[in-house]
Amino acid sequence: MAKQISVFLENKAGRLSHVTRVLGTAGINIRALSIADTSDFGILRLIVNDPDRAYQVLKENGFTVSETEVLAVQVSDSPGGLATVLEQMHEENLNIEYLYAFIGTSGNDALVVLKVEDSEKTTEIFRQKGIKFLDESHLYRL
Repeated sequence: MAKQISVFLENKAGRLSHVTRVLGTAGINIRALSIADTSDFGILRLIVNDPDRAYQVLKENGFTVSETEVLAVQVSDSPGGLATVLEQMHEENLNIEYLYAFIGTSGNDALVVLKVEDSEKTTEIFRQKGIKFLDESHLYRL
């Protein structure tokens, strides 16, 4: 499991650059990100090298921030690699709330960040099926 930082942003010019500047000034490195938006606001989801510090710094700078547990799953970096993992999840009735790609790789595998409905059950089934995922200490160092 890993911590993901979510930042709620008004849908205005410059808000994303402000978040990234605040993190950069604090020495926090963004490893993966995703943005979902509506007409009024957006949700910026981040994997960073120091999530506790990122949370603190963003709060201190007036951002609305939350933390969420996610899984960083290794998938074969080949055609159908993601489909194989997703099919195994489907067979076990594991629901995905959302996912996004990770900037780095681990060995010959690609990395995908998953927010799942039941992280404990998913983690256990991944172990049983041999689906690899990164612990947070390894993930934050990539």
